[in-house]
Amino acid sequence: MASEWKQVTFADVIEIISGGTPKTSVPGYWGGSIPWLAVSDFNTGYRWVDTAEKMITDQGLAESATTILNRGDIIISARGTVGVVAQLSKPMAFNQSCYGIRGRQGISETTFVYYALRHAVSQMQQVAHGGVFSTITRDTFKIIEMLLPPLSEQKAIAHILGTLDDKIELNRKMNETLEAMARAIFKAWFVDFEPVRAKMEGSWQRGQSLPGLPAHLYDLFPDRLVDSELGEIPEGWNICPFTETVEIIDGGTPKTSIADYWDGGIPWFSVVDAPLLSDVWVMNTEKEITEEGLKNSSTKVLPVGTTIISARGTVGRIALVGKPMAMNQSCYGLRGKYGTLGIFNYFATRELIVTLQQHAHGCVFDTITRDTLAGVTVAVPPDHLVEVFEASVGPFLQQIRTILLESHTLSTLRDRLLPKLISGDQRIMDAEKIVEKTI
Repeated sequence: MASEWKQVTFADVIEIISGGTPKTSVPGYWGGSIPWLAVSDFNTGYRWVDTAEKMITDQGLAESATTILNRGDIIISARGTVGVVAQLSKPMAFNQSCYGIRGRQGISETTFVYYALRHAVSQMQQVAHGGVFSTITRDTFKIIEMLLPPLSEQKAIAHILGTLDDKIELNRKMNETLEAMARAIFKAWFVDFEPVRAKMEGSWQRGQSLPGLPAHLYDLFPDRLVDSELGEIPEGWNICPFTETVEIIDGGTPKTSIADYWDGGIPWFSVVDAPLLSDVWVMNTEKEITEEGLKNSSTKVLPVGTTIISARGTVGRIALVGKPMAMNQSCYGLRGKYGTLGIFNYFATRELIVTLQQHAHGCVFDTITRDTLAGVTVAVPPDHLVEVFEASVGPFLQQIRTILLESHTLSTLRDRLLPKLISGDQRIMDAEKIVEKTI
């Protein structure tokens, strides 16, 4: 480690900004144009946060303790789920369960601080205190130490790690585009029935290609809608309970007290592993089980193309299995009986999420049961149309899967380099060469 590096506390080199929440009882404070971050908005595993579920008004901002952070500023969760860190891609406000952080001018570079915080998360979690919820306070940053190199080296380290994260971010945006294209086709064909309506209106003629309606698909769709209990549906489609379109698979948990059941090579899905909707596939899980754990529990290995839906607590999180894995008992695996790739079933299940959430029941936790799934009625298209759909959007989803694998490789490299660079154990020049060969 270079002699110019100094041992400091985070409090020595950062500015800490507090957040707040406008009164929820005042409608005029909400629904504005200012993004207002909660932990769920940036607990994604990605560096950048660019959207928030809730928005506040200028009045809500003025009448609360929240502050607008700048682009590039850091946000860190301080209560409950402690130590989730992200950087803002645009100005946003945030709630009181988080802190905003930026480097001190002339002392620390904010992106370097971001990576130093990521490296220090486990320490923060260890010193967090509280009763029901773990909590970090401003004093926590006076306890946790870091090594501070000169600004020029901070910037170089931030650039190396940021280059990897920027490529991961580019991949994420590419996946958003690909997923949106696949979802748009599903919605057009199976929700809005646009091809049928186009034939009914005479705007799509045999041998004619329109945007999203190539000529070779013409005969796959009927030319009229008929009444049903779900409203108008294409002629020739069937109505049935959702459970008749899928095979339902239960999960399970090996005994946590038996070490031989855990840390094996079989991915084991729980709701924390659910990907962003734009990523579709679940490729990796936080926990893995062994063959012994599999044999001695009720969980089963789900094949690629199975849809997983969370059924208890956080209801309706969804994923498409990207490699064989097991899952816990708070989820269902759904194997579609229509199509061969599982893609139609995934989008069909996703279309039902809001309905299933509305039908979920329970006291402490909302729950989806088999009866919940059986109580939902769906319109089922002919097999051949499902096969054509999967052939049409399959390349999009396979590209998403390939991109996720690449991003996993990049994030693994970043996580390997981060502690070495932050501690001064890795030469900057050597790290730059490694990154150049990878990207």
